[in-house]
Amino acid sequence: MAATGEALTPQGYIQHHLTNLSVGEGFWTWHIDSLFFSVGLGVLFLWIFSRVGRNATSGVPGKLQCFIEMLVEFVDSSVKETFHGRNALIAPLALTIFVWVFMMNFMDMLPVDWLPTVAEHLGVSHLKVVPTTDVNITFSLSIGVFVLIIYYSIKVKGVSGFVKELTLQPFNHKAMIPVNLLLETVTLVAKPISLALRLFGNLYAGELIFILIALMYGANMALSALGVTLQMGWLIFHILVITLQAFIFMMLTIVYLSMAHEDH
Repeated sequence: MAATGEALTPQGYIQHHLTNLSVGEGFWTWHIDSLFFSVGLGVLFLWIFSRVGRNATSGVPGKLQCFIEMLVEFVDSSVKETFHGRNALIAPLALTIFVWVFMMNFMDMLPVDWLPTVAEHLGVSHLKVVPTTDVNITFSLSIGVFVLIIYYSIKVKGVSGFVKELTLQPFNHKAMIPVNLLLETVTLVAKPISLALRLFGNLYAGELIFILIALMYGANMALSALGVTLQMGWLIFHILVITLQAFIFMMLTIVYLSMAHEDH
């Protein structure tokens, strides 16, 4: 598949699917497709949950309301078991992260050529439909969490308390302040980096496997049949992957914010 209609080599096919629709250059490059799908899925999440909330009934709930209530209870119990503090923001934040990340991950379940082919007919040369395969999106999410970590660390402990946490742990001696500062700074900075790269790496690898399987179609009947089998098997396994990655991102966010609320 190509914007001009010519056949692509396997290498070109893979590169085509891994290239974002972009505008700008260098640092100011904007990945339009990642922004479109991430924002669009976020709006869809808000619309569905707000609609169910407005129409919620105390009687026998419908299937959608029942599913959302189960989801809310699951996230709420996860927060109560993990977050050791009082903050009305944590549970809604955890719910938003879990559902939003899962929805972005779920775009990986769509056949790799469906939406890009539609986009090609509309004159769009490239289209990546899984926002979490874009490291810019995953880092945006993790940086948002990192800002909350810093904010609540200072709010709960004060500036002096936060500075002491960075300089007097794990070795409570003034002579060890440089070592403590180095260790604690690395630990602090590693939190958003690990959040972003874990989500990006798993989803990027999953998308690449789907693309490689798609290359098997049309080669010959044997490879096409094998491709169907492999795709179904990977699809089933990948459902677990996308759910687990959303859950891990949510749980690590709760854990990090719980640590930020602990006043030593």
